[in-house]
Amino acid sequence: MGGVAVLAKQAGYRVTGCDANVYPPMSTQLEAQGIELIEGFDPAQLTLGADIYVIGNVVSRGNPLMEAILNRNLPYISGPQWLSQNLLQDKWVLAVAGTHGKTTTASMLAWILEYAGMQPGFLIGGIPQNFGVSARLPLFLPSGENLSVAPSPQPAPDGSGGYAGGFFVIEADEYDTAFFDKRSKFVHYHPRTAILNNLEFDHADIFPDLAAIETQFHHLVRTIPGHGLIVSNGREASLQRVLERDCWTPIEKFGEKLGNVQGWNINQSNLITLNGQPQGTLHWNLFGEHNRMNALAAIAAARHVGVSVKHALDALAEFKNVKRRMEVRGIIKDITIYDDFAHHPTAITTTLQGLRDKVGKARILAVLEPRSNTMRLGIMKDALPQSLQAADQVFCYSAGLGWNARVVLGSLGKKLHVSDDLPELISLIADVALPGDHILIMSNGGFGGIHEKLLLSLAER
Repeated sequence: MGGVAVLAKQAGYRVTGCDANVYPPMSTQLEAQGIELIEGFDPAQLTLGADIYVIGNVVSRGNPLMEAILNRNLPYISGPQWLSQNLLQDKWVLAVAGTHGKTTTASMLAWILEYAGMQPGFLIGGIPQNFGVSARLPLFLPSGENLSVAPSPQPAPDGSGGYAGGFFVIEADEYDTAFFDKRSKFVHYHPRTAILNNLEFDHADIFPDLAAIETQFHHLVRTIPGHGLIVSNGREASLQRVLERDCWTPIEKFGEKLGNVQGWNINQSNLITLNGQPQGTLHWNLFGEHNRMNALAAIAAARHVGVSVKHALDALAEFKNVKRRMEVRGIIKDITIYDDFAHHPTAITTTLQGLRDKVGKARILAVLEPRSNTMRLGIMKDALPQSLQAADQVFCYSAGLGWNARVVLGSLGKKLHVSDDLPELISLIADVALPGDHILIMSNGGFGGIHEKLLLSLAER
């Protein structure tokens, strides 16, 4: 919603907004963009006289401001629908969907297009460090001169045929749209190019099972035109089931099992192949198999709009990742503190393994806040111990959980530390940390400002 606000401001609207407990980097981005942020949901905000109220999916019935909007019959709309009707109609939309890696892959894709001179618009659920903002409108209209030297498999947009507004990269979330629209957000975006990055069970607060999420993904597939492209993870049986329901769009697979030469692949040396033919080698600062897969998807999608693989590889060599994605928040006394958004057992596993590959035998201290609705409900709690195995020490913040973290994570033995008190947890981490350690903090929220507080605690010892 912060990104939607930024786009609306850039489009010439006066924008105000309200929320509770907004934290950086979004709060600071809104301030920098001159967008007035009001704390809380007081009905008195109606005195602002807004033309329309754009509602995020955090708002539910019973919210005092929402109730006042309904009682007075004031106009309201969801964020995704507002985008669709006001900003996306004339754009070539490139959508990135999946349980994991949406933010990183969308950031890679937007940067590749930027590097190619296409100056795309984008809406991303994080802040790509190459751009410094999570959203912007396309900077100019596309033309043949702006495209990379390699031809596109499909005709590139030339200002006609409904794509006069340029290119737009969007993180396509499967979470529901709003309390009054229970479809996934991504059904509103109508992409021409779509990445299906992966698909696992998540969001247990709104989906009963994996099959229900697969149905939503097929709704997305139904909206992609025949002259578009679907870039799909070839390792995912769930995505294969989605596509087998019916698909009317060409498909390019990536990352299929070793030995299958079809589609896009990348080996441990970062050599990329397409249908078995070498395309070039990826040289960059990121690590982990998950990021290699993200890169494959972004390269394939960029090629669909005319960017050569070579040009994409050159762009990724200068990719700086996203804030809160293995972001180094500080180094003190030879102890490195990272911030990461991982909040699903699979994401925790891949993030830890990627860090392990980078630091070798150095100690990793994993600090986890199980904050997402799915985590708090305990739907995936049994998978957590295995996902944390690569860490040398594990610290879990247990406040607000509906399950006993000491019991669930008990198999981790003596390396487990649990507390429902944040100052106590910080003290426990500082007591254990040694020079040369890598402290990986994982949460999809602000985690009470733990990063700065831990740095301060370490400095004082």
